[in-house]
Amino acid sequence: MFPRKCFSSASAAAPYLAACWLLWVAASAAGVPPHPPQRPNLIVMMTDDQRADAMSCAGHPFLRTPHLDRLAREGMRFTNMFVTNSLCAPSRATLLTGLYAHAHGVIDNKQRTIPPEIPLVSDLLRAAGYQVAFCGKSHVGGHLRDRTWDYYFGYTGQGDYLKPVIAEGTDGQDRPYTGYMDDVVTDHAIAWLRQPRQQPFCLFLWFKAPHRSWQRARRHHDLFADVQVPKPPSYDDDLLGYPGKPRAFVEADNKIGDFADVRSLDFVKDYCATLTAVDENVGRVLHTLEELNMLDQTAVLFTSDNGFFLGEWRLFDKRLMHEPSIRVPLLVRYPPLVPAGSQCQEMVLNVDLAPTLLELAGLDVPAHMHGRSTVPLLAGKDVSWREEWLYEYYEFPGPHSVRPHRGVRTRRYKLIHYYQPPEELELYDLEQDPQEQHNLAGDPAHADLVQQLLLRIGALREAVQGKKLSEPPQAQP
Repeated sequence: MFPRKCFSSASAAAPYLAACWLLWVAASAAGVPPHPPQRPNLIVMMTDDQRADAMSCAGHPFLRTPHLDRLAREGMRFTNMFVTNSLCAPSRATLLTGLYAHAHGVIDNKQRTIPPEIPLVSDLLRAAGYQVAFCGKSHVGGHLRDRTWDYYFGYTGQGDYLKPVIAEGTDGQDRPYTGYMDDVVTDHAIAWLRQPRQQPFCLFLWFKAPHRSWQRARRHHDLFADVQVPKPPSYDDDLLGYPGKPRAFVEADNKIGDFADVRSLDFVKDYCATLTAVDENVGRVLHTLEELNMLDQTAVLFTSDNGFFLGEWRLFDKRLMHEPSIRVPLLVRYPPLVPAGSQCQEMVLNVDLAPTLLELAGLDVPAHMHGRSTVPLLAGKDVSWREEWLYEYYEFPGPHSVRPHRGVRTRRYKLIHYYQPPEELELYDLEQDPQEQHNLAGDPAHADLVQQLLLRIGALREAVQGKKLSEPPQAQP
């Protein structure tokens, strides 16, 4: 039943699917058209800068995330979920549009607005009869106030952990609230969930944490006080002159010790403390759905906009196409479809999330979207999946001075191409070198592989640039 890269410890969906099949057969035999299954409610929760292993269910050494663990235990955890541009605004716009950054135009963090002619997944859902709500941090130009929402509670820019200033309604006034930012946003999201309605809903609940600079909720001030943060294997590579790394990597301005708020690995404890608050708020949402008897009728997705270096090569931040930066969590709980305790190892991308939401809602995926619905993977179907994918990064000059680059990641290899002069390359055999410490780009034995992968980058770019935008829908009032 399960494809070669997806595994399950319990087939929770099997009884439901069998019952649906029997009802379909019985209705067809009686000449009565069967009723379509009820469309699920949808909740998309997203953090800012949470790397894939920053959860206890993913093996973190000291962070405990019982409510995220519950999503993994009662749903599916994707172990190879990636972003196509490891930067906040481009990644968020990609989730909403199903497009690569070069296509939706939000290529950096300079408050670019998603063009109005490009439909968001929320627009498509609303046109199909869903009530849609946005709560939290958008980080794109216009703060998503240029779109139509049935409920909006959001803020401009980064926001403030301890002094939230938020607007209720797209035409509302930004005003101060008392409390911890992610708590306040979750309070309003839960209040909206509790409202009576006749339509299915889609809630986007996007947290501030764990974005720098990390400020803890008061209740977590003493958390991890006795923890010793473990050093990553490559932490001291700078003392060796970053062997094998190109200038584009070495000269990036993202080193621990060079900034007043990131002096040592102790920042990891603050990072994890803000995620503890996120986990608590995820638990509050799940508890609310249980109280409303809606939990099993709601597809709950949890992810992040990009990963984060936590001391690898003595780095922090993201942007670069290395594994800590491009890997993010993806947890999906929806018992009618997703077997409990399942895992999927296929390479899934943030461009896939908009198509996934549309298929879960029973809608067609527009041909212009670059992503692919993961619903077959969620259902445990044996489907062929991608063997490689394209990465792109544009913001330069800018914060942390990471040069523009693009690359291709296959199941085994990764090639990173810094394409502006002086051109530089990084090549890694991820099977033999998962820590990416041995750059093979200058090895004559791998010259042919480098050329093959450069050609694959070109082919992947042509494939996504060939997609054409369809007409945006007319949303229901």
